[in-house]
Amino acid sequence: MPQSMDLPRAHGAPALQARIRTTPEDFRVDELPGFEPSGSGEHLLLTVEKRGINTAFAARRLAEWAGVGEMAIGYAGLKDRHAVTRQRFSVHLPKKVAPDLSLLDRDDGDERLRVLGHDWHSRKLPRGALAGNRFVLVLREVQGDRAAIESRLRTIAGRGVPNYFGEQRFGRGGDNLGAALSMFAGRRVGRDQRGMLLSAARSALFNRVLAHRIAAGNWDARGADGALDGEVWMLDGSRSVFGPEPFNETLAQRLAAFDIHSTGPLWGRGELRSSQAVQALELAALADDESTRLRVGLEAAGLKQERRSLRLRPADLCWNWLADDVLELGFVLPPGTYATVVLAELGAIA
Repeated sequence: MPQSMDLPRAHGAPALQARIRTTPEDFRVDELPGFEPSGSGEHLLLTVEKRGINTAFAARRLAEWAGVGEMAIGYAGLKDRHAVTRQRFSVHLPKKVAPDLSLLDRDDGDERLRVLGHDWHSRKLPRGALAGNRFVLVLREVQGDRAAIESRLRTIAGRGVPNYFGEQRFGRGGDNLGAALSMFAGRRVGRDQRGMLLSAARSALFNRVLAHRIAAGNWDARGADGALDGEVWMLDGSRSVFGPEPFNETLAQRLAAFDIHSTGPLWGRGELRSSQAVQALELAALADDESTRLRVGLEAAGLKQERRSLRLRPADLCWNWLADDVLELGFVLPPGTYATVVLAELGAIA
């Protein structure tokens, strides 16, 4: 199965065709902080706005400015180059003396970086230390019936979308998956690349299970008919899981309220936590030769079985027609999820 957004949709055929990122300003992302700065410590916490610059490039720029190694720079999440993004970075400065912040500002036309705020903090900013991301996206050259488009948006707001890993997880042209298979076959890779390829392999297997459940019509376990025997549940807004346990009215109410979600496997060593019908479905989805090689490789690498929610609900979803063929969308997503999967459920967007 290709690891692109050609994966099956949950809500039917595309409601629109449109273009995205005709300019970086059409894709705005604001990182939502996961904590307040302590106000003291050896780490300078910077809030930075970037245009045309990805997170890794910005981190190198900060290291050069501070005269420190790149390991002294922390950030919570990766942000795309083809966008206008705001995110935090931390810079370890043991002497608590920061170079001139104005020297960081950069504006080369297509590329821009500026510091919006700063404070001191007691620890390096770790990966994942964010509450989520707020997106404001502009779709241009929109083709489609406005009533049908808005109906699809209401469906997305009410039911959510499949929580696929986005195509950026798999590299340019999906090359990371082939590279992962080569690594499992014995090709040596660097530590950073190894982690990226393990993530791609795990993500591919999760997407295949989710696609299988969409085809079976039970991806979001709606109602008593949708919840299969052996479901493992995840609490909304956390990685805490429980079950399997028999489906009942209480679970149905929590599911409808988006308090819990059914889950799929992030592959690794150990037994699947799911059981009965869910476990049988997951194993059937991953029984082909390529999936088997990916599973064996992940187990040999020492990763352990984990779970991920099958369902993603964009919070605060809103929309506004800026012109007859220009649609602005706004929503908030939790960490580790992808705006591209929301767009894919809406339509064909290039």
